[in-house]
Amino acid sequence: MHTSVLLTAAATPAAPALTLRPWNGGDAAALIEAYRDPQLYRWESTPLESEADGLRWIAVQEEDWAAGDRLAFAVLEAVPDAPPRLVGNAVLKGAVPGKPVAEVGYWTAAWARGRGVAPRALQALTTWSFDTFRADGLECLELLHQADNLASCRVAEKCGYGFDRILPASPPLYPLDGHLHLLRATA
Repeated sequence: MHTSVLLTAAATPAAPALTLRPWNGGDAAALIEAYRDPQLYRWESTPLESEADGLRWIAVQEEDWAAGDRLAFAVLEAVPDAPPRLVGNAVLKGAVPGKPVAEVGYWTAAWARGRGVAPRALQALTTWSFDTFRADGLECLELLHQADNLASCRVAEKCGYGFDRILPASPPLYPLDGHLHLLRATA
């Protein structure tokens, strides 16, 4: 996988266009700013509190891209007369040749919620995932979230990921029940 991959999502009447690209070291400060949100902190398993934490997290994302097994994208929105602003993360996990199922995930920064960032980023990632990995056998994408994360449930359904089943809690990593949503490739 080449880390110069760029995905886009069109602007809407309420929100600017999005660009999804692999994370880089220049994103550390914006990443830490996003993680100051208690809501995001609640859903994520890796606490990030300093620029050093952010740089370590980004280094892991870069290593995962190089290995090809976890492809994380910084989600940026266009800002007039300024550099793009970080508004989220979207990730494809486990898309390897011969494996029919991979997993997607995402989060949205507090300042960008309610403007369709997560569904547009997820749709861009979904389309790219099937376009890129279908020939290698990708047939289905899974989306998992904690059962009490109603916003993620709405995003999944809005993007065509149907509810499949409840996943039982598995503490300490998964302290609450989860939902599994699925989207199968179309012919």
